[in-house]
Amino acid sequence: MSVKTILTEPNKLLRQISIVVTEVGSVEQKLMNDMLDTMYDANGIGLAAIQIGVPKRIIVMDISKDENKKEPMYFVNPVIKKKNLEKSTYEEGCLSVPNQFAEIDRPSKCEIEYLDYDGKKQLLKAEGLLATCIQHEIDHLEGILFIDYLSKLKKSMIIKKLSKIKPNRIIV
Repeated sequence: MSVKTILTEPNKLLRQISIVVTEVGSVEQKLMNDMLDTMYDANGIGLAAIQIGVPKRIIVMDISKDENKKEPMYFVNPVIKKKNLEKSTYEEGCLSVPNQFAEIDRPSKCEIEYLDYDGKKQLLKAEGLLATCIQHEIDHLEGILFIDYLSKLKKSMIIKKLSKIKPNRIIV
């Protein structure tokens, strides 16, 4: 297992739509393990594979508050089956949009169908922070960042800030 580099906005890869995983095997499990290590290392609570440059529909999350009691969750090919109309607002941040936060309204509850770490089909009924986090991560699979929900002005100000801190070099 290893810690990978997290892509930051602006980066064309982050806007790419991730591809469906046809089989959950050892390659995907190693990827999920690496993603989890990367997420924990960055003090995040969720990470999509595209954020480390892998355009596969895979997400890892851990919203447990206790640092000594990790509760990792793995989502392969997650699909939102139901969303309720009632919204909840959370201040969101993102490992790919460092040090930027904004209040975002999302459905307060949702149902997700997905494959787990072993490739078994699961259904999750989520609410609160879990619902917000899973919707945020599923957005990544569609090439959407939380800043896309902001006004054009706020979004462009954030991207401008992030562009200034990016190194002026090409990494191949």
